[in-house]
Amino acid sequence: MLKLFLGLEWKSFFRSASFGKTLGLKIIMGFFALYFIVMFLSLGISAFFILKETYPNQEPLFVVNSYLFYWFLGDLVVRFFFQKLPVMSVKPLLTLPIKRHKIVNYVLWKSTVAFFNFLPLFAVIPFGLTLIFNGYPAGNVIIWMLALLLLTLIVNFLNFIIESLSAQSELSALPIVVICSVLFGLDYFQILSISNLFGRAFYAIYESPIFIVVPILVLGVLYRINFKMLCQKLFLDSGLKTRVEEVKSSNLEWTNYFGDMAPFMQLDLKLIWRNKRTKSSVWMLVLGLFYGLFFYTNEKYINAPWMYIFIGVFSTGSFLINFGQFIPAWDSTYYKLLMSQNIKYEKYLKSKFTLMALSVIILFVLGIPYVYFGWKILLAHFASAIYNIGVNTHVMLYGGSYNRKKIDLNQKAAFNYQGTGAMQWLIGIPLLVVPMVVFGLLYYFLNFEYACAIIAGLGVVGIVLHDKLLGIITSKYLKSKYEMIHAFEQDN
Repeated sequence: MLKLFLGLEWKSFFRSASFGKTLGLKIIMGFFALYFIVMFLSLGISAFFILKETYPNQEPLFVVNSYLFYWFLGDLVVRFFFQKLPVMSVKPLLTLPIKRHKIVNYVLWKSTVAFFNFLPLFAVIPFGLTLIFNGYPAGNVIIWMLALLLLTLIVNFLNFIIESLSAQSELSALPIVVICSVLFGLDYFQILSISNLFGRAFYAIYESPIFIVVPILVLGVLYRINFKMLCQKLFLDSGLKTRVEEVKSSNLEWTNYFGDMAPFMQLDLKLIWRNKRTKSSVWMLVLGLFYGLFFYTNEKYINAPWMYIFIGVFSTGSFLINFGQFIPAWDSTYYKLLMSQNIKYEKYLKSKFTLMALSVIILFVLGIPYVYFGWKILLAHFASAIYNIGVNTHVMLYGGSYNRKKIDLNQKAAFNYQGTGAMQWLIGIPLLVVPMVVFGLLYYFLNFEYACAIIAGLGVVGIVLHDKLLGIITSKYLKSKYEMIHAFEQDN
């Protein structure tokens, strides 16, 4: 059965429509993984000697144990935001004579070989070997290393339980942040010395290996809870709604002023407001509005005018960036149906452009009070807004023609990378880096006013050539139309 599951995943990976982009992204992530491996390995080799020098009156092992609580909290938070339960397309398997418990066990066991579980070993094993070479009992050290491995797996399965319980909440990230912050605060202010309790517990395992049964039992309980939770969801109709909610209608008559684009704009606005994943675009409006306060209240940045354009592009374009990077993947669930209708693709794209342009104008107007920090900031934001409308909207639309990953709109938005491909990372270069570099050079060789004028001028050129640019972008989408339909049918 294991061979069957591995074979299916192997074929799914190589036969995917986004195989080339996925492979490229995995190669990039592989370099990052190699970097962290080297860092952890260096830490593991040098930790004993650093601790010996820093804490000459304490055992290095006891010092490490006293910091395990912070490792536990940090690992849990990082996993919650970045590690997802490994999945496979199980619905087709449910119609076959394969027992559900075998599918669930495979998924859970697959999670144990994740990179997050292996990374700590590159620090733990060298540190453990160093302890043995310096006279510590080999058997006790090996049991202690095993306890750390069990702690890593405990965090692994605990994370999946927390994710599952918080998946239905709009503020899904809030509970984990609050819990970890409270625990950290209790320890930091010495209200309850949790780090000391952690340290004594693991030192007890080192001194009396029989206590290793405690983390084993905890791991077994968490595995069993995960197993039951997944089994309860593993049905063909598990995606159906189990509760009825009152429909809340919105008055979108104002969109009729946009003529034949109105139906598409209404569709996008309803999609944004009615789904978890797209609601993040709305909250990004708020983030964009107050983004400047993180910088302009800091003397370091207020005295660096060359940074104003970067802040301005992000502040006025926060919705543009968050919403635009997944065009047309937002519509992936019904993209095939949409493309079977007698509609003009150019109108479909123009409605997306109009929404993004309106968001830029709204954010700029609401951000006018930034003039309090100086007229140069308002000028930079004005130039950035024009640049966003004339250039970055077209960059986003063109980049969307390379999107090949389906998006599940019902998933939580916080740190959700489902549907994210190489394009979402690469598009940040022309979007944010290019205007910042161009402005910086112009500011260095000319002055602030000329730099703002040229950045705004580029935006004006884009606005003037809008119809021509939109025609080129539409042609690109039409060429990729059937390739995108095929890609969006896949559950990647």
